Amino acid sequence: MTDAAPSLTPQDALVALMLTVSVSDGAIRTEELLAIEQVVNSLPVFAGYDPDRIKVVAQSVFELMEVEDGLDALFGLVRDTLPERLFETAYALACDIAASDGALKQAELRLLEEMRDELAIDRLHAAAIERGARARFAHP
Repeated sequence: MTDAAPSLTPQDALVALMLTVSVSDGAIRTEELLAIEQVVNSLPVFAGYDPDRIKVVAQSVFELMEVEDGLDALFGLVRDTLPERLFETAYALACDIAASDGALKQAELRLLEEMRDELAIDRLHAAAIERGARARFAHP
């Protein structure tokens, strides 16, 4: 990503995408940060991952989002780092973070659409993933 994160791990790539969805609407909400923390602390894909890396990855994401074509650079890093078998996982985690605050903003929806394309997520699979995220984070 940047000098702060010279070697990106697959887990870093997942965290980067979750953070990118979180910042896409211009503000990181507490619910989203808590959801990212919960994901990192509970899912098997993050077994052995150092949660302190989240801060390093976050700084790199923030820096990339400040430059022209930063999102394209991030997607390139993710595709280079993340095994293809984890592309749907990455999309599912991004959807969960987007849904975690109870409201999907237009910027988040646009980013998720771009992420679907970049990760070549089949539209039918994406719809199922999106529906699952809405169901998990539905409010009474």
